[in-house]
Amino acid sequence: MIFKNILKLIFNPRFLPQKLRNRKVLGIETSCDDTASAIVCENGQILGEHSISQQEVVLRYGGIMPTIARDLHEINIEKVVDKTLQNANLTMNDVDAIAVTTKPGLIMSLMVGTKYAKHLSKKYKKPLLPIHHMEAHALTARLVYKNIQYPFTTFLISGGHCLIAVVHSVNRYSLLGKSIDDAPGEAFDKLARRLKLHNLSKYRSLSGGAVVEDLAKNGNPLAFNIPEPLLQYPNCNFSFSGIKSYVTNIISKEELKFDILGDNILPNADDICASFQYIITKHLCRRLQRALEFVDLKKLLPDKNRILIVSGGAASNNYFRHAFKIICDEVGYKLFVPPPKFCTDNGIMIAWNGIEKLKTNIGIYNYTELDSIYPMSQSELGTDITNDVQCANIKCKWIKLTELQTR
Repeated sequence: MIFKNILKLIFNPRFLPQKLRNRKVLGIETSCDDTASAIVCENGQILGEHSISQQEVVLRYGGIMPTIARDLHEINIEKVVDKTLQNANLTMNDVDAIAVTTKPGLIMSLMVGTKYAKHLSKKYKKPLLPIHHMEAHALTARLVYKNIQYPFTTFLISGGHCLIAVVHSVNRYSLLGKSIDDAPGEAFDKLARRLKLHNLSKYRSLSGGAVVEDLAKNGNPLAFNIPEPLLQYPNCNFSFSGIKSYVTNIISKEELKFDILGDNILPNADDICASFQYIITKHLCRRLQRALEFVDLKKLLPDKNRILIVSGGAASNNYFRHAFKIICDEVGYKLFVPPPKFCTDNGIMIAWNGIEKLKTNIGIYNYTELDSIYPMSQSELGTDITNDVQCANIKCKWIKLTELQTR
């Protein structure tokens, strides 16, 4: 009996060398309006997860209200983490480290997650890993697709971001292009609100992006001729504010034309959605094509790593995915897009980014040295080389997207 107990003690995972252990990281995500957490193993196994969405509140107020988002995070965060541990059949003593989103995002939301993660770190004497939200999105594909190796190219599109970068390693990125104003997800949400699409019963519980994508399926992408932005600039940056303003003017004119009043909806709202989605997609593809041509010109990737990872909430749009596949097929890249569950904000991607850092011994803070960790609303991804792209002055022979005009 004594011998058996000694063996149990020797082979207890807590006492094994790190290389022999399948370490577990608790990830906490509160960068925007979803409170989420997950526990992921070093081998990629997802042991447990839980999240509470604020979607109903966002729809009720017509957008995210930072103070309300903060208050709901404070109400939900402890129960979300407790439920995650329960689903994993673990306690905090079984967790090896805590990862938490600290940047970028809504500062009041980030503060809630960071504060709670610090509390857990101190209470249970666990190391803490601050996580860059966009880095987490970029590396999620390595959890889903085990054969992806560094370096690779990533395209992140969401409600708050739009950027293209080369991912050299866990913490080294070269930023090729970024939005100079709005993000595509935000533009989709505002279009849905302006068209009053949530007045339709089947769309009341969906995000603006999902609503526009669904309605666009029945519309004509060429019904309205919307000008494409930034064509005169030989870079990979994005702009969506001009498209948004142009379509807002179209809606106003169409409402006068059809005598639309109050909560009534335009009879050609599907054509507006389809035209809007088409020009956004065309803009994304043009900048993406130039970025990939720049990567090839500067030999930033070896031939065996001609890979594009697309992630972020807006990457759930199937029209986008189809368009990016056309671009990748033409230029000889392999396209990887995680399932929608992994594209939206979630605790899994934060925990996995923590695993990636733990493996490489990067960005790990002892529970006694947490004072230097604080949330940041803004944070660039890696080294900005957008000017290098501009100076390369690449003249692209644009890949035809005629297939998208009939979808």
